[in-house]
Amino acid sequence: MLELLLQRSTVVTLAVIGGVLSLAVSVLSARGVLSESAIKHLNKVAYVFMGLSMILFIAAGLAGPFGA
Repeated sequence: MLELLLQRSTVVTLAVIGGVLSLAVSVLSARGVLSESAIKHLNKVAYVFMGLSMILFIAAGLAGPFGA
């Protein structure tokens, strides 16, 4: 399970999901589609994805290559 979380594809996928969510919030809020509370909630979710990606990136670097 840990190996799956520390794979490059997992880290990149989480970062991309966070970035897309953040972009979607920006676009939808500019159009006035979202309420203020929805904007705050979705921004927090986006930052959780990006933060998790950064934490896993650091952990992968500290863990080194598996099987070494």
